[in-house]
Amino acid sequence: MATAARTGPAATAASAAPEGTQVPETTEASEVTEAPENTEASELTEAPEVTATEIRRHELADFLRSRRERITPEQVGLVRGRRRRTPGLRREEVAQLSAVGVTWYTWLEQARDIQVSPQVLDALARALLLDRSERSHLFSLAGAIDPAPGTDCPSITPALRALLRQLEPIPACVQNSRYDVLAHNRTYGRLLCELDAVAPEDRNIMLLAYTNEQWRSTVMDIEEVTRFLTAKFRAAMAEHLAEPSWKALLKRLETASPEFRQTWARHEVVSSGGRSKIFRNAHVGLLRVETSDLWLGPSAGPRLVTYVPRDEETRERLQRLQALVLADED
Repeated sequence: MATAARTGPAATAASAAPEGTQVPETTEASEVTEAPENTEASELTEAPEVTATEIRRHELADFLRSRRERITPEQVGLVRGRRRRTPGLRREEVAQLSAVGVTWYTWLEQARDIQVSPQVLDALARALLLDRSERSHLFSLAGAIDPAPGTDCPSITPALRALLRQLEPIPACVQNSRYDVLAHNRTYGRLLCELDAVAPEDRNIMLLAYTNEQWRSTVMDIEEVTRFLTAKFRAAMAEHLAEPSWKALLKRLETASPEFRQTWARHEVVSSGGRSKIFRNAHVGLLRVETSDLWLGPSAGPRLVTYVPRDEETRERLQRLQALVLADED
């Protein structure tokens, strides 16, 4: 008897398969298991969130690569050679100039998760001929403290001095992050003490607040004020722990003032910000002011500090103080 010819997909597969290949029987429709709904959604996994640390590593890698590629061998005393195709320096040349391993430096440009010491960053900055801004950016990306930072005080330009004068009779000065007074107007010079009689190297708010008797007698609630100042100073110093000038100031304060040593031992920290203050000025009497900081650069750097009168009586007394200063100059 003749066998009925099979039709359908199974027959097609059987005819197409090589001889000796077993083709599975067609699955009946009733045996087919339906795929669960939302299969795609259930199988998808969320991409891992990129952390700030990873972003900084990649930024650091890109920054190093860009600085390396802009320097010619001749700039660092190397011979170019005839077959050089790499723009700028090779990785091994940077490693050699920085006295670090080639593999380690390669990992750094590949954004690997490796630790970089301030000393190595310093060597890289020198090898790559980084300027002040680039060096600061390098240490910031690496999350490290620069052991040899440049000065954070700006140049006191004629325009800045003119601004200080035009703010009269509002007392105003320019301070750096270490609380050194870099410049001031006439009214500020008589606000808390005879500031012009103080040596320039001693015109530091921390030193004056703890060691200058005229300053201390002018400030109402001096203990509260010095405690607040010390907490701000500790917070600011966290970014300058390796800097000799900061360490020297800290040592000087500890040596000169038992009160500072006691307050420093509290380990209190507070951020910078405006604050109401009351002064008893030796020339014009009680002054109620509100301090305000205008940053002239990065928030950890120099700032313009003003003492705005809180009432009309204080405003009039500041005008009298300015007049006294002008009279003394005549």
